[in-house]
Amino acid sequence: MVQVKNSQVIYTKKPVGAIVPGEHIKVIPSTIDLTVTLAEGEFLVKVLYLSVDPYLYYMINEGKLYETGAPLFGNTLGVVLRSNNPNFKQDDIVYNLMAQGVFEEYTLVKPDQAVAYRVRKDAQSSGLPLSNYMGALGLCGLTAYAGLLEIGKPKKGETLFVSTAAGAVGQLVAQIGKNLGLRVVGSTGSDDKVKFLTEQLGLDGGINYKTDDIDYKLTELCPNGIDIYFEQVGGPILDTVLKHVNVFARIPVCGMISHANKGPKDSPIYNTYQILAKWITIRGFSVAHFLDKEDEALEKITQWLRDRTITYAETIAEGIDQTPQALLDMLNGKSVGKQMVKVADF
Repeated sequence: MVQVKNSQVIYTKKPVGAIVPGEHIKVIPSTIDLTVTLAEGEFLVKVLYLSVDPYLYYMINEGKLYETGAPLFGNTLGVVLRSNNPNFKQDDIVYNLMAQGVFEEYTLVKPDQAVAYRVRKDAQSSGLPLSNYMGALGLCGLTAYAGLLEIGKPKKGETLFVSTAAGAVGQLVAQIGKNLGLRVVGSTGSDDKVKFLTEQLGLDGGINYKTDDIDYKLTELCPNGIDIYFEQVGGPILDTVLKHVNVFARIPVCGMISHANKGPKDSPIYNTYQILAKWITIRGFSVAHFLDKEDEALEKITQWLRDRTITYAETIAEGIDQTPQALLDMLNGKSVGKQMVKVADF
């Protein structure tokens, strides 16, 4: 028996409004036996990265999906240490795409949990950073690619507006849009991030939603209206965008981050009549709707990363103990690009 430290990120209390690290979620010590006999179909994973995403807030705030005193779960990236499952070999890099990876240092994966894991066979040979497989080549990449192409249905020359454009998904949506010949404008929460959008990602314009007049800036930067709005925010930005979209506009919706940390009160939406008047298509979605596009998305995004027509910004917190604060930083807009936690070296 070889017992080793296995710290876990635990859900302790349902928040009302903002999450407080140490009160609603905390990291507690635990142990695991790395020599345990594996039942048929089981495999043991050393967790390398935890994905810190907006949906974690909804799962924590709902208070139903997580059990009090139990670990959080979400998307994780790790390496197989031992296996009694023919589909997963020792030293395989594995990614949990379906948000079922336990937030801990080591995970014993049961046979019925294995379906949520994917082997990333090219992760050790692609020449790309391993962390890319937590974001651009993981959940975020598939969300961006499928949401824009399958729901947004872009046509060259159209105008795309992306909220949270400096975030994990938004930066990909924006750059894919540019690669497809769209005019792309994005919103974000600081002047530095606006510069990141226009100077590093090559967008046609950027809006600081905290200080700019959004209505005025959309008129200035989207003179021909908006054909596609990639929605991740909700609230006043969505309300304003509805005034600027064109007839037959498409709005893929994969998040409503403005509702996070606000408690029971949400911002009202006044311009919903535009949905009817302009025959707008609005569709909420998650990656679960587009798993059949996973291979296509991985191939395309891998090539774009290799030829540098897409760059991918990441904010990486070091150590599992930093997970609660990393989540709060992401929700408060302090991170740039994809927020994740590095648990261990490969």
